[in-house]
Amino acid sequence: MAESLLFSIAESVLEKIASPALQEAIAICNIENQIRELGEMLTTIKAMLSDAEEQQSKNALPQLWLDRLQRLFYDAEDQVISRYGGVRGKVCRFFSSSNPLMFRAKIGHKIKDIGERLSKILSEKDQFNLNMRSADNGVGHTRSRETHSLVSNLDIVGRDIDKEKIIETLMQPDDKNLSVFPIVGIGGLGKTALAKLVYNDGKVKEQFTKTIEGIIKDATPRDLSIFDIEQLQKSLQGIIKDKKFLLVLDDVWSNDRRRWKELRDLLSRGASESKIIVTTRSVEVASIVGTHPMRNLKGLSHENSMALFKKWAFDKKEKEPCLDLLEIGNDIVKKTQGIPVLVTTLGSILYSRNADRHWKHIRDSETWELVEAKKDIVPVLELSYDHLPSHVKRCFATFSLYPRGFKMKAHYVARLWMALGLINSKREKLALEDVGIDYIKELRKRSLIQEVEEYGAVLAFKVHDLIHSLAMSVAQNDCSIVGLDTTEISEGVRCVSFSSTSLEGISNFDGVPPFLRKPTSKRLRAIKFQNQVDDGVITREFART
Repeated sequence: MAESLLFSIAESVLEKIASPALQEAIAICNIENQIRELGEMLTTIKAMLSDAEEQQSKNALPQLWLDRLQRLFYDAEDQVISRYGGVRGKVCRFFSSSNPLMFRAKIGHKIKDIGERLSKILSEKDQFNLNMRSADNGVGHTRSRETHSLVSNLDIVGRDIDKEKIIETLMQPDDKNLSVFPIVGIGGLGKTALAKLVYNDGKVKEQFTKTIEGIIKDATPRDLSIFDIEQLQKSLQGIIKDKKFLLVLDDVWSNDRRRWKELRDLLSRGASESKIIVTTRSVEVASIVGTHPMRNLKGLSHENSMALFKKWAFDKKEKEPCLDLLEIGNDIVKKTQGIPVLVTTLGSILYSRNADRHWKHIRDSETWELVEAKKDIVPVLELSYDHLPSHVKRCFATFSLYPRGFKMKAHYVARLWMALGLINSKREKLALEDVGIDYIKELRKRSLIQEVEEYGAVLAFKVHDLIHSLAMSVAQNDCSIVGLDTTEISEGVRCVSFSSTSLEGISNFDGVPPFLRKPTSKRLRAIKFQNQVDDGVITREFART
């Protein structure tokens, strides 16, 4: 995956070099030859990246080589492109107040330095037996899926029996004041989707005075910040008092019995026969919280998996899918083990591929061996990332900056991408924020975002827990979640997100997080705050750092 990310960075650098603003600086400084040579080397590097990535598992050296290459690309963006080509006309304003000869010497020196470093990296390729491989990763002619065709229940099939069994249990009279029904299964099986089907059912709405959907994410013993009893108490005590309610707690990990007792005591303020649905991957959690037998969710049957796959992989306007593709698709679906998130994601990839070689590439991928060996489906989801347009890949990685299960607003996400310089528009009249929204719609078409809601011009969405894990894997050292007391970050980090801005429990805060004082933060380009910032956090010194 490092190759995919580096490829997109290299392509971004080449696009920015060709931008009108930087071309203006190039012409004034008379460095066309150096820029042309730099562009040629970047093109060569792009063609080699596939082979370098393939060798990572066999040889540790290429990874070091890729790391150096990534640092160089970022230096090219930071020291030359962003500084001298970021705003059209900036060069002319510079000349009006500065020495043009000094400016020419400065930018010429930086271009020369980057060119020499790139040339040295390029010369080392022979040590690793890297080849000039085509940069095409199998992306051919594509068909575009209409966004409006992505109806909310498109990815929910084969769960009617599970749904009815749970509803039947919820409707039965219960002598318990508060009953808890756990739904258990591995990630990607559709536990959340099933809970939502139950939650939104008409009979359920009639049965309960209040239906409250609570999301508690990553409430592990190491990080219980989201599982805050006091916050829950404030938000729920007025809502549930003396009311018969249904509460959904999604993707729960905490096995802290004391915490659960506190939560149960809080929720017992509701009327008798109130119910809670808990979805979790952990049998231990289910046994701790459940007052009724857990429902173990299994994979979809092959018939249901195939029906779901057809919805995503084939155009509904086509009367009959191609038989050859249908046969290959059948083989792919068998490998998914009935896990809906795999079925829909792979179907989305193949929807835009007409040639059977693309389908065979997915079917015969060595990635399936990792799934069998490690019982981990994230490597298969990487196939979806690999097929993203290169300009969207870096944007996707920033999802790792948000908490799991966080509802993101598209315009805020697009502005973060703008701050990081990840959005390029070849159409001058189109606002960058609108281009960012288009990127998000592209991710939607490929099933990499979910629970999309539109409120007029406002678009909100979430990413699946497994897709979030994929984003974290992709981001590697590009993005990092930090705290006010974090002492150091990796040298290549471009953007950090503060998980908490509370000063509670942090002693000796002098106005600047320690990591910002370290040289490893020199490549940092953006800081994101997840929530409301406490007084005294954003000091003048912090803002100047």
